[in-house]
Amino acid sequence: MFYDYLVIGVYFVLILAIGAVFARMAENSTSDYFRGGGRMLWWMVGSTAFMAQFSAVTFTGAAGKAFDDGFAISLVYIGNTFAYLCGWAFFSHRFRQMRVDTPTEAVRRRFGHGNELFFSWALIVFSFLNAGVWLNALGVFTSAVFEADITLTIIAIGLTVLFVSVLSGAWGVVASDFVQTLVVAVISVACAVVALVKVGGPVNLVNNFPGGFFIGPDMNYVWILVGTFIFFLPKQIITIMNLHDSFRFLTAKDSINARKASLLAMTLMGVGTIVWFIPPWAAASLYPDATAGYANLGNKAADAVYLEFTRLAMPAGTIGLLMAGLFAASMSSMDSALNKNAGIFVRSIYQPFIAKRNRETSDRKLLRISQFISFLSGLLVITVALWFASLKELSLFELMMSVSTMVQVPMMVPLLFGIFIKKTPPWASWATVAVGLFVSWFVMNVFTADVFASLFGIESLTDRETIDMNIILTIGGHLFITAGFFCATSLFYNESTDKHKLETDRFFEDLQTPVVADDQQDDFDRQQRHKLGLMVKIMGSGVLLMALIPNPMWGRLMFVACAAAILTIGIMLQKSSRPVVVKSSTVTV
Repeated sequence: MFYDYLVIGVYFVLILAIGAVFARMAENSTSDYFRGGGRMLWWMVGSTAFMAQFSAVTFTGAAGKAFDDGFAISLVYIGNTFAYLCGWAFFSHRFRQMRVDTPTEAVRRRFGHGNELFFSWALIVFSFLNAGVWLNALGVFTSAVFEADITLTIIAIGLTVLFVSVLSGAWGVVASDFVQTLVVAVISVACAVVALVKVGGPVNLVNNFPGGFFIGPDMNYVWILVGTFIFFLPKQIITIMNLHDSFRFLTAKDSINARKASLLAMTLMGVGTIVWFIPPWAAASLYPDATAGYANLGNKAADAVYLEFTRLAMPAGTIGLLMAGLFAASMSSMDSALNKNAGIFVRSIYQPFIAKRNRETSDRKLLRISQFISFLSGLLVITVALWFASLKELSLFELMMSVSTMVQVPMMVPLLFGIFIKKTPPWASWATVAVGLFVSWFVMNVFTADVFASLFGIESLTDRETIDMNIILTIGGHLFITAGFFCATSLFYNESTDKHKLETDRFFEDLQTPVVADDQQDDFDRQQRHKLGLMVKIMGSGVLLMALIPNPMWGRLMFVACAAAILTIGIMLQKSSRPVVVKSSTVTV
C-alpha cells in the first residue's frame, strides 16, 4: 500500500506542476483564460472533449454494472461514441465557428440576452450540484478503500483542482486533461491485457460470464434492452452536442482542428467502450465474490470490483495508478466546470450588468475577476460535496444521477434544436425547459414503467427492467413532447416583431463560415507541444521507476511497456515543437 500512496502523491504533484507551467499562457486576456484564445491544437481539444464525458463512475458504478449485467453497460458508451461521430460530421466545427468565448455568449447570439441570463444562472447552479456530487462520490469511494477521512479527501482533491483552474484557466484545464487521458489509457490497457490473459482469451471471457454475457440476468424482455440502446443514441447527442457543451470545441485553433478533436474523442471513447470493461467482465468468472469485502459500501459494493480486480490480479503499485485514474476522471469534470462557470458569470452576468451602468472594465481586471470567481466556485463545490457527505442516510449518488437525467435533458433540448430551427419566438427556449421539467415529473410519478407495462399486459418487471424502461420513457418523452414543443413554437414566430432577428441571422451565417488558421506552426503551437511533451516525459519517467517496485518479472515488464508508450508520446511532442520559419500566422476569429 505504501507504493500506491507514493504513486498518488507523485500524480498530484504533477497536476500542480501543469497548472504552474501553463499559468503564463492564460495571463494575456480573458479569452486566453476561458478558451485558450481559440488557439489549441486538435489533440489537446480532443482529449479534453473525451475527458469531459468520462468520470469516476466508469471505474466504479459502470464497472459494477458490467460485473453484474455483462455487455449491456457498453451501450451507454456506444451512445457517447456515436455523439462524437455526429460532432465530427456536423457539430464540432460549427461550434468553433460561433466565434464566442463562452457557451452562454452563443446562447445570447442565438436567443437574445434574456435567455442568456436565464441559462447562465440555471447552468451555473446545475454545475455546482453536479461537480459536488462527483467530488463527494469520489471522496466516499476513496475513504472506504483507503480508510481515509472523507472530509480531508474531498478538501485535498478540491483544492488541487482549484489551484489548476484558478492559476492557468483553460490552458491548465486542457493540458491536465491530456495528461489524465494518458493515465486512464495506461491503467485501462494494462488491466485489460492482464484480464484477458488470466481469463484465457475473449472467447472464455464471453462463454464463462455468469447469467449470459450479452443480455445478462434479470432481463426477460430483450426488446427493453434494445429500446434503451436506441433511445440512448439521440439522448447522448442532446447532452453532448448542444450550445452549452460547445465549450469543448471553442478552444480549437480552427474548424479543421475542431473536427479532428471530435474524431479523436470518438476514437478514444470507442476503444474505451470495450477496454474499460474487460477487467470487471473477467472478474465475474474469475472472482465471483470479489466485492464481498466491501460491505462498508452497502449496496454499492459492486462499485469496487475494478479496484478488487486490480488488488488480486495486478502487480503492486497498480492500485495507485487506478486511483490516479479515478482522480483524473473526477478532476477533469470539476476543473472544466470551474473554468466554464467563471466565463459564464463574467461574460454573461457581470459584464452586461456593468455595461448598463455605462462603465468600462479593462480586460486585465476582468481576468482577475475571472480568477476570483473560479476560486470562489471551487470553494462552493467543495462545500456542496462536504454537505452531501454529511447526509449519510440518503443515497445521494443515485438520487442526483436521476435528477441530472431529469433536469439536464430538458435544459439541453432547446440548446440543440435551436441550431437547426431558426424562426422561434423569444420565449421558446425557456418555455421548452419548463415543458421538459413537467415531462420528467410526469414520467417519474404518473406514467411510470409499471403503468406502461400494464398497457401491454405485462404483469411485472424486474428491477433492472424497470430502470431501463424508465430511461426509455423519459428520453422518449423529451424527444417527442419536449423537442416537439420547441419545434411547434415556430408557428408563433412573428418576423415583424423580432428585435433579435439581425443578430440571429449573423449567428447562422457564422455557423456556416469556416475559421481558418495557417498551417504553419506558430509560437502557441510550439509552447503546447514543448510544455506538454515535458510533462508527459516526466510522467513516463515516473511510471518507469515503478518497475523498481518488488513485483514478479511480468509486473516489472508491464510498467516498462507502459512507460515506453508514454515516453514515446512525450518525445514526439517535444520533437514536433522545433522552431520553423513562419512568414505569418493569422486566425479568423
